[in-house]
Amino acid sequence: MINNLNSQIWILAGGRLLLQFGTGFTLFYAPIFFVNQLGFSPTMVGIALGSASVSGILGRFLGGSWSDSPQWGRKKILLLSAIISALADVFLASASNFSFLLLGNLLMGLGIGFYWPPAEALVADLTTPCQRNSAFAISRLADNLGLGLGIIIGGWIIAATNNYRLLFIIDGVSFVVFYLVIHFTIKETHPIEITQQTKLHGWHQAFKDKSLWIFCVVNVMFTTYISQIQTTLPLYLTNFTVNYQFSIANISSLFSLHIIFAAILQLPILRILNRLNCIQGLTLSLIMWGISFSLIWATGNMTEFAFYWAISGVLMAAMALITYNPPASALIVDLAPVSLRGIYFAINSQCWAIGYLIGPPLGGWVLDQGIMYAHNFWLILASSIFVGVIILQYLKVNLIK
Repeated sequence: MINNLNSQIWILAGGRLLLQFGTGFTLFYAPIFFVNQLGFSPTMVGIALGSASVSGILGRFLGGSWSDSPQWGRKKILLLSAIISALADVFLASASNFSFLLLGNLLMGLGIGFYWPPAEALVADLTTPCQRNSAFAISRLADNLGLGLGIIIGGWIIAATNNYRLLFIIDGVSFVVFYLVIHFTIKETHPIEITQQTKLHGWHQAFKDKSLWIFCVVNVMFTTYISQIQTTLPLYLTNFTVNYQFSIANISSLFSLHIIFAAILQLPILRILNRLNCIQGLTLSLIMWGISFSLIWATGNMTEFAFYWAISGVLMAAMALITYNPPASALIVDLAPVSLRGIYFAINSQCWAIGYLIGPPLGGWVLDQGIMYAHNFWLILASSIFVGVIILQYLKVNLIK
């Protein structure tokens, strides 16, 4: 099935690998840099990171609408996304006060908001229903490989130079190269001419889709979980587990292992997911998230073998992530009319914006409350999966035909 994928799927995956390579340079190290070197509080950094989701909501709304528009289409929105994101890195690389940090994150959120709806819609456009799990898995594999390489090389750069700002510069360059890849190799895939009436009423039609909105509730839970692993956990391990020797180098290795493990297991997990329906795959992912957060809780609350608890928790988070992405995207394709794929993926992507709006400020606030709150936060997250399982079962029984 993988061998039969459209060649543009592979080209797009290569572009996504490059894009995530630059993101890996900054995603895990930005909170540490702004808190420990520039002196911002975890709450301030959490607010700045969360602000990207505010602008991301606007970007996803416009990106979804415009990618379904014949005047714009998928390709032009991806190019616009690359330009805005590269500009964001200019502000982040030169940030020395909260204003530049906030502005950089607002621009980055806007650029990433523009990116996701057309990127996901392109994969749906270029595949048949039986190919979609494989195509989305390949896309996520490229994301994970790029992110892993970025984290590893970013850790080496920090160890060698202690220059965090260089990471933002390289991230900006990666967006420029991504722009060139999309410009010269990807063809517009907008499937049909959409009438003015459809464009005006597309959002209204999506807003009336009860199945979509029930799924969005649990989808926000998934994205909040992911944001905790990517933004709160590195700072938690750095500042709240000092007795367990979680140095920057160790944390870099830990999260590199997380991404590499996700990349290695993406295709084997795909074989399991192909035997499950979307709801079953998402339920399996929730169970894995619960196990992951429990293991992270053990890292801070059990003095023996803390590093091994952390490794186990991060590896389980990797499995939870790769089990989540393909069925979540495939479910959106199943729910969406072909003419409204961009809008439906925009709404799906809004769940990421909301999850990252909630996650970093929440995690930063909890860490500011002290060590007991920081440790037990992970157990609360683990318990919350039961809410998600109930919602998914309700969705399966009552709404999805």
